[in-house]
Amino acid sequence: MAFLPRQALRPSHFLRLRQVVHRRVFNVRYLSGSAPLGNSNAESKVGKDQGTEATSKTTHFGFKDVPEYEKEELVREVFSSVAKSYDVMNDVMSFGVHRLWKDHFVAKLDPGRRPGGEPLSILDVAGGTGDIAFRMLDWASDIHNDHQSKVLVVDINDDMLKEGHKRSLTTRYADGSRIEFKVQNAEFLDAVPDNSQDLYTVAFGIRNFTNIPAALRAAHRILKPGGVFACLEFSKVNVGILDMIYQQYSFNIIPLMGQLVAADRDSYQYLVESIARFPSQKEFAGMIKDAGFEISGDGYEDLTFGVAAIHTGVKV
Repeated sequence: MAFLPRQALRPSHFLRLRQVVHRRVFNVRYLSGSAPLGNSNAESKVGKDQGTEATSKTTHFGFKDVPEYEKEELVREVFSSVAKSYDVMNDVMSFGVHRLWKDHFVAKLDPGRRPGGEPLSILDVAGGTGDIAFRMLDWASDIHNDHQSKVLVVDINDDMLKEGHKRSLTTRYADGSRIEFKVQNAEFLDAVPDNSQDLYTVAFGIRNFTNIPAALRAAHRILKPGGVFACLEFSKVNVGILDMIYQQYSFNIIPLMGQLVAADRDSYQYLVESIARFPSQKEFAGMIKDAGFEISGDGYEDLTFGVAAIHTGVKV
C-alpha cells in the first residue's frame, strides 16, 4: 500500500486514503420504495448444481455436521424465525451491549465523504435489518455532512431484508436513494462488481456462512484497492473465570430466554453453538490475511473481554 507506512495502518485512516485515489464509478441500482427481490442465480448454484461433490462435503451447523448444501437453507430458516425479534435476540445474547459495540464499530470505521473526496460505496453483508447500515449513514451525514454516500445491504434471507426495508421507511433514508436491500449469497456476491466498494462490513453474520474463506475472497474481490474489510462478531472470552460464566449463561440461559421471549428455543440454541464453533480471534485474523488482506498489528480489537471482537483488513 503506497499511501501510508504499514505501521500506521488504522481503520480510521483507510477511508481517508480512499479519497485521494481516482475512483471508477459503477452504476448500481438503488431501490426506491420497493420490497427486496428474490434470490440471485449464484445462490441457486449451492447444492443444486454441485451434484455429488456437494453431497460429499460437510460443514457444521452449530454442533451438528451437515452437508454443505443444506446449511444455507438451515441458516435461512433460523433467521426467518428470528427476523422480527432480531434486536431482542441480540439483546438477550449480549445483555444489550451489542448496541454499544455497533456504535463503537461504526465510530472506529468513521465512514463518510471527506472534503474534496468522493462519496463512499459501502457494502453491508448479512445486514438484513439495516442496523449497521443506518448507523453508517447517520454517521456520514451527522459527522461528515455527507449526504451522498450509499449503502448496499445484502443478506441471504429475504425475511430479514424485508424487515430492514420496512424499518428504512421510518428513517430519513425512506426515499431509497442512499440505501438498497438485495438478496445475495456472501460467498458469491454475483451482483456486486469487482473493485467497486470502499468499505465491506459484516456484523454478527460471518459465523453463519457455509464457507467463510470463500466469503472472505469475495470480499477481497469486490473492494477497491485501499478498501476496508471490517467484521464485528462474537468471539472468545479472554479471561478464564469470565469465560466460564459466559459459557454457562450462553448454554443454559440464552436458549431458555429464546423460548420465553420468542417461543423459539432451537434457533437460539443454534446461535450459541455457532459462537462456540467460530474460530478464535487469532485464527480468524489469519483467515483474513490468507484471503489477501493487509492487517495491522494483531488485526483485531477485543470488546468486553473478548465476548465480541472487531476485525479489520485492507485490500492492497
